[in-house]
Amino acid sequence: MPNITLPDGKKLDFAESITGLKIAEKISKSLIKQALVMSVDGELKDLEHEITKDSVVKIYTSKDKEGLETIRHDTAHILAMAVQELFPGTQVTIGPVIEDGFYYDFARKEPFTNEDLEKIEKKMREIVDRDEKTYREVWKRKDAVEHFKKKGEIYKAEIINSIPENEEVSIYFHGKWHDLCRGPHLISTGKIGKYFKLTKVSGAYWRGDSNNEMLQRVYGTSWSSQKELDEYLKRIEEAEKRDHRKLGKEMDLFHFREESPGSVFWHQKGWSLFQKLVSYMRMKQDNAGYKEINTPEILDRSLWEKSGHWEKFGANMYTSETPDEKIFAIKPMNCPGCVQVFNQGLKSYRDLPLKMSEFGKVHRYEPSGALHGLLRVRAFTQDDAHIFCTEEQITEECLSVTNLILEIYKDLGFENVILKYSDRPDIRVGDDSVWDKSEAALLEAIKASKLEYTINKAEGAFYGPKIEFVLRDAIGRDWQCGTLQVDLNLPGRLGATYVAKDGTKKVPVMLHRALFGSLERFIGILIENYAGKLPFWLAPLQTVVIPISNDFDDYAKNVYKQIKREGISSEVDLKNHNLNYKIRDHSLTKVPLLLICGKKEVDTNSLTIRRLDSNKQENMELKEFLTKYSAFNKAPSI
Repeated sequence: MPNITLPDGKKLDFAESITGLKIAEKISKSLIKQALVMSVDGELKDLEHEITKDSVVKIYTSKDKEGLETIRHDTAHILAMAVQELFPGTQVTIGPVIEDGFYYDFARKEPFTNEDLEKIEKKMREIVDRDEKTYREVWKRKDAVEHFKKKGEIYKAEIINSIPENEEVSIYFHGKWHDLCRGPHLISTGKIGKYFKLTKVSGAYWRGDSNNEMLQRVYGTSWSSQKELDEYLKRIEEAEKRDHRKLGKEMDLFHFREESPGSVFWHQKGWSLFQKLVSYMRMKQDNAGYKEINTPEILDRSLWEKSGHWEKFGANMYTSETPDEKIFAIKPMNCPGCVQVFNQGLKSYRDLPLKMSEFGKVHRYEPSGALHGLLRVRAFTQDDAHIFCTEEQITEECLSVTNLILEIYKDLGFENVILKYSDRPDIRVGDDSVWDKSEAALLEAIKASKLEYTINKAEGAFYGPKIEFVLRDAIGRDWQCGTLQVDLNLPGRLGATYVAKDGTKKVPVMLHRALFGSLERFIGILIENYAGKLPFWLAPLQTVVIPISNDFDDYAKNVYKQIKREGISSEVDLKNHNLNYKIRDHSLTKVPLLLICGKKEVDTNSLTIRRLDSNKQENMELKEFLTKYSAFNKAPSI
């Protein structure tokens, strides 16, 4: 006689074992139509899973993350089912849910075409219409391996052999078609709906190993309504227009080369944008009491062993051995070098908090398939800072960092910020009393910000709790950028101490703080957020002076010189092209202001201003322009 407890605390008693469908029906007649999946004591289960003992049960619909992810999981299965019906002999491998959709990897000699994707989508809709019943069976490992080998599914057989001995071999059927899967799944293919779209095909190595066979990965998206699907496809279309790689080329900002994969070749305009951000950050940090340092890019292996990076991060580090058989590593992080600067000279409690910032170039190995323009690179610049403080100062310093990060994001046009808080993991270092203070300090900082936040239980670093700052951009995408971490481990490992008020030596608490995380990545985010049309104060090239004809070249040159003296970036276009050509050319590179000079402008010592994306023109005296736009050439908070 199971006793079922619902999320609101209400209890339902049943005389015999019960399924999620029966529970949903008992709760509400409307819920039985909307129910997709359930959790039993926190574990996701099919609605037809039998509950035989007292349990806490929650029913999920398409409005819940769990329900939507189950729809996507089932759609991945239906994709594989459709492919094998249309293209017999194709082997299926894995098909997980990913953000906003799913994919499935297939082993097939012939490449999938766009026409194939259309056929597959049509077949998927037919399968939904057939409303095939979905059910689960548990097979013996040996039987499952033999079954899939007999079918020619060697990849499935390999996966089954890799399943731990203590785990069930779970097989899900959709009608007669079946796949190895943990589940859970919907009760039938008809419950999926038809709000899905196959989006693209790419290559993927089996098990992500470049030594293995190349498979074909078909991506798709699936939603609970046509409206949500349409909105998503519109976002994807807009994201393609905003792709920073495309805009970076049009704006002449940067490029990449095979000779140095994952490293940026900055052009003059791109480097100007990079340096503008550095100068802005430098000013904000200087005003906040940070002292800027710089540490070596190559450090001896022994330091990385002491810090723990060699053990935890060694596979991602670039190393070299010198003729005297010493092993060095290019730094993947700035922290150990910063501690060495702190360790120079005796420090007192009176010196704390000590804030050290560094624009440190770091290198981390990423698989070539993971590289993605500026957003995923191997060489990047971290806007790092490390704050050495006492336990009593943690709260105040966390609040200070949080406020600084939010102010900087606001200046750069990001006011929709979400915070993610991660507390102590099961495996950790440090006393629980210090963890208590650290976690309380971070939570207080989050609450003081009055921003939305989520708690990731037990997801903190082994050395301390952390906050992640997530930005939402102009088209609704989320980007994890800044971080704030409390470190109870590294200072002690590297011998950092200070003289306390009572004359004893103590190990300082170390706060790791990054505002952008990576300047390269943040520039990519900025470009996409603004679709290349950066605010005037950030634009790498802010103005171009264009004489209508060669008769006005001297006036244009004089205007250019005066604009440059005001610290506004400018060029003068004296090329032998007509005015409309020049306007189109500079508009493509996203120059905010085009300044037209002709007879009227010479006679009145003025300019005709043409703004990006506007056909309207405005005449302004040169003196007024210089005063007005010198003021605009600053961040909002400065």
